[in-house]
Amino acid sequence: MPAERTNLTPRVMGRLRLASQGLLGSRFATVPDAVRWMTAMQAQDLGSALWAVGQRVPGTAASDVRAALDAGTLVRSWPMRGTLHLLAPEDLRWILGITSDRLMKSLTGRHRELGITPDDISHCRDITFKTAEELKAEGRPGATREQLFQAFEEAGQITKAQRGIHLLGSLCQRAWLVQGPMAGTTGNTGVQQLFVPFDEWIPDSRQLGREEGIAELLFRYILAHGPATIKDFSWWSQIPVTEGRKALEQVQDRLVGLQFGGTSYWLSPETAAMLDDGVPGSRSLLALPGFDEFLLGYQDRSLVLAPEDAELVVPGKNGVFKRIMVSGGEVVGTWARTVSGKTIGVAPEPFAGQLGPAAERSFHAQGRAYLKFMAG
Repeated sequence: MPAERTNLTPRVMGRLRLASQGLLGSRFATVPDAVRWMTAMQAQDLGSALWAVGQRVPGTAASDVRAALDAGTLVRSWPMRGTLHLLAPEDLRWILGITSDRLMKSLTGRHRELGITPDDISHCRDITFKTAEELKAEGRPGATREQLFQAFEEAGQITKAQRGIHLLGSLCQRAWLVQGPMAGTTGNTGVQQLFVPFDEWIPDSRQLGREEGIAELLFRYILAHGPATIKDFSWWSQIPVTEGRKALEQVQDRLVGLQFGGTSYWLSPETAAMLDDGVPGSRSLLALPGFDEFLLGYQDRSLVLAPEDAELVVPGKNGVFKRIMVSGGEVVGTWARTVSGKTIGVAPEPFAGQLGPAAERSFHAQGRAYLKFMAG
């Protein structure tokens, strides 16, 4: 049974999560190190994902993250929840082996509506490989989405009404295709990645069976996200709670359990040791991107975000997370990128009143770091 500690508060729990996620101090030496530690980082909005990495690897620039994607030392794909994440290339195949079948089954009805059959997906795989070979012969590293859609259409595969997107997604879920190098930029968020054959872009993959893989995924999730619950992990990975609990039996001797508010949380021994020495970050203020794992990576976000403020971060519960300000382990507001003529800046949007002088200074220091990072 996880132990109960008297010195726990929601803010302390939040700071423990900041520490686990590498957001307190310089924990990671390189961009791939940070992403590998996090296992999978939400990346449907690439600009947000770049800054999420930058916050964990001080001294880097957005160009460093893009360069890692170009070099294949990071990949961006759909390993879980049907949404894009950054992850280490060697982890993608085995994670897909755990998560893909469940996702594809959930899409059966939609594929029926779109007229997508297993034979259609196999046909598009062959078209994709042929297109890749033709482009390779021309010295081009991969295909844009538009080029693949054109090839599909020429072969009789309709791409309108989201059919093309679902076909591409199915190829990626089956580890036949993956997003590779950048195809050029139109600012930090207007980036398109080329599609390339999976085995060519990721020649070396780890091989893990389902039970072993779920245990590995749970252990790494807790290391990088703890304190967290099994339900948090199940939401994040879309692995059933029953399998998560079974995996916990295999790894809990390497973790520390905590009871807080009648709920069992798990974290790494290194993070738990901070409770004895004093959890750092009580005066920290961070300007985190929208969709950052600090908030998004949990089913229950009420530890760090008051329920009454949740719609200020996700207006209308539309699934689009605004940038957040985190003070001492608690989400205290959002922030925005501002543009006035040729001048780009940042503006705080606290939930209550105004920031105090010290917090205001900290926020603007964060803002300057953000602008420098994104321009680099």
